[in-house]
Amino acid sequence: MSILLTPARIGGVEIKNRIIMPPMTTRLSDDEGHATDDTIAYYMARVRGGVGMITVEMASPERAGRHRRRELGIYDDRFLPGLTRLVEAIHGGGAKASIQLGHGGGHTRRDICGETPVAPSAIPHPVYEVTNETIVPEAMTRERIAETVAAFARAGARAKAAGFDCVEIHAAHGYLISQFVTPFENRRTDEYGGSLENRARFGLAVLRAVKAAVGTMPVIYRLSVDDYFPEGLVPEEGMQIASWAAQAGADALHIAAGHYRSLPSGERMIPPMAYPDATFLDYAAAVKKRVGVPVIAVGRLGEPKYAEEAVGSGKADFVALGRTLIADPDWVVKLARGEPARRCLACNTCVNEMRGGAQLRCVVNGAAGRERSFESARPPANERIAVIGAGPAGLTYASLVAPGNSVTVFERAERPGGSFRYAGKAPLFQDVVANQESFDRYVRNLEAACAGKGVVFRYGVDVARSPELLEPFGRIVIATGAAYRFGLGPVATALLDRGVARWPLIRQILSMPSLRDWFYHRARSPTGAGFQGLARPGQQVVVIGDALAAGKSRPAIASAFEAALRS
Repeated sequence: MSILLTPARIGGVEIKNRIIMPPMTTRLSDDEGHATDDTIAYYMARVRGGVGMITVEMASPERAGRHRRRELGIYDDRFLPGLTRLVEAIHGGGAKASIQLGHGGGHTRRDICGETPVAPSAIPHPVYEVTNETIVPEAMTRERIAETVAAFARAGARAKAAGFDCVEIHAAHGYLISQFVTPFENRRTDEYGGSLENRARFGLAVLRAVKAAVGTMPVIYRLSVDDYFPEGLVPEEGMQIASWAAQAGADALHIAAGHYRSLPSGERMIPPMAYPDATFLDYAAAVKKRVGVPVIAVGRLGEPKYAEEAVGSGKADFVALGRTLIADPDWVVKLARGEPARRCLACNTCVNEMRGGAQLRCVVNGAAGRERSFESARPPANERIAVIGAGPAGLTYASLVAPGNSVTVFERAERPGGSFRYAGKAPLFQDVVANQESFDRYVRNLEAACAGKGVVFRYGVDVARSPELLEPFGRIVIATGAAYRFGLGPVATALLDRGVARWPLIRQILSMPSLRDWFYHRARSPTGAGFQGLARPGQQVVVIGDALAAGKSRPAIASAFEAALRS
């Protein structure tokens, strides 16, 4: 049995396995911040998937700290009924429940939180929430600091009253506590500024106050140990703060890195596909050597061998899987069954589109954030199904309908992948630097998942030339993608194969939003209509993905979910 599936404790709470879902903003709350049916359905999909402990997304202890619209609320007793209902659902599914208390500090705006933002010092903060604006928060007085510490304590007490098993304090990623410890953002000359001991004072005061308010309930302290920019927190300082937090009573440490001001960009907080697997694991291992409490590692740990190595080698006690569990909420149960999971691309669409105002969505999981839409899923049953095309949409469809059906995938090429065979050779995918291995790994896992469910693959077969191959099937699913107009297809693929798209000037041109939009949409035409005539009378025909409408990967794969589960 994988060591990830063994139980472990945080304080007095036993967690059934080593997998923790970390907090990620969903925008599934209502406008006021109340938990909704969509909130519960989203988390329950991960509970049913076997996660040991769910950490509910960041909730501010006071209104001034709200950093997103539709952010979950905990700053008032009126949020308790919804939070209680959420906890009861998580417990009913067999998982433990935690909630993150996080204050935006200077990283919010009056139009978001309804009050004047506060921070350790009155320096400009760029705040991106649908639009990008720079604000100057109000420097906190000692009295205001005391109010915020007390607000954290009250929020902790509410978490306990709602039935949460643990509470996590957010001291990472450029939010209020992180702003206090980061020299660039803390220009104070009193006992909260200057030396590391002074800069850490506020966060440790919050930790002690929350501990006092919740009694024996375990408190987790999440911190960035490296800000990755000049005048930011450096690793040795971060390690020291981690040690102080353990001494101050933290029952576990959740070790992250990065800041909104990180260089080359803030994406380093949530490392995309160009970054290595287990990005922050060495930081967790270094902290683990210095403290006597459990350590939670995070950051690109979705490949089981890296997660298992993290715990098995003693570098961490738990692994936090965020985007991994958005991409596949059943990651844990699939690990237990020895099945390949649906791989996260680390494309950060879930994060970037949310920051633009959308509810949480995922490129490879069309049900993410829409779980209630699929609660009454009615996939085909007892059918013989032919899927034409082994690109991401075709493979997704096949994997979803394989249980209970006989599925054959026909692919003209000698291998699967479709357009994803070239996606990593372009300069960007979505808004991050592309990395071909991320797409190859995703396709390998998806093909393996299909094969494990009995899907038959026929590579090197062009059904347009041999339509008789489709005669035994009752349902024909056309996932043949889109074709470039104007004879651009061979030219585009040849240039990508030769690495031309990565040449500096070409890279800059191809990264322009208008040109990328043209290549995704107007330069391509769907191919589905040309294959519909292959069907015989009585055969049901379904067209999905780019074969239906040329576009980006997320809507293409989402259409596969719709066709497979809501047919």
